[in-house]
Amino acid sequence: MADLAPIASGHGLRFVAGGRTLVAGASLALRPGSTTILIGPNGAGKSTLLKLMTGELKPAGGEILLDGAALHTIPAWRLACQRAVMAQHAKLAFPFTVYEVVRLGVDGVGRALPRQRRETLVGECLAAAGVVELVGRNYQTLSGGEQQRVQFARVLCQLEAGRSVAESQALFLDEPIASLDLCHQLALLDMARGIAARGVAVLVVLHDINLALTYADRLVVMDRGEIVAQGEPSATLDDALLRNVFKVDLSLSRAPAAGLPFLLPQQHRPSAA
Repeated sequence: MADLAPIASGHGLRFVAGGRTLVAGASLALRPGSTTILIGPNGAGKSTLLKLMTGELKPAGGEILLDGAALHTIPAWRLACQRAVMAQHAKLAFPFTVYEVVRLGVDGVGRALPRQRRETLVGECLAAAGVVELVGRNYQTLSGGEQQRVQFARVLCQLEAGRSVAESQALFLDEPIASLDLCHQLALLDMARGIAARGVAVLVVLHDINLALTYADRLVVMDRGEIVAQGEPSATLDDALLRNVFKVDLSLSRAPAAGLPFLLPQQHRPSAA
């Protein structure tokens, strides 16, 4: 995948808020068919970098390209076809039903699709995200985990509808499993990998290091606003990086079969800063 041109890329990105530099000189390339997972401690700049890559925030320096075009030059309607975003927190001010929330994903970008196809698409995405039984519920009454699954169904709709316009697409997921139980965590990450397998570039912000190591094609580690390491998971994370970035004295092990690294907390001791 390394030889494929990136769908989305950021070059020398910098972002400042309240006199603090939250992202400093970060460069990141998201390639088709690849799942990139971004990890780091709280306040490392992970969500800020994702928001820069999606265009939600404007960088103080650097450039973001989407399918070879400067992000700020792409019309909003086309941008909605090329990339879908699942934010860390999604609040609605109106009492929409689950069906109406998911339909938002297709209403904005799928207007050229026949009505029957749009309705079918909403149903398929509700089923894929496992929220069919919630379809008539008021979104505001759902638990945090249920809301996350509904939002995932919405971005699935947006991506699928956008494919009728844009062949190159990117999916951005900001801590999408934070409120989910283990079963739904794995189901969502499995679906994200499946989306990448269709040629979509996927960027996921996660806190769970073991899941990041398991699902990432490419692992990116941030600390204090900088990207301090990135590459294949097995070659990127090591004991020294864990100590320096996460301030914990833990050791990585390897599963005998696949050889994938994993973190097993035993006799945890805070590492000296």
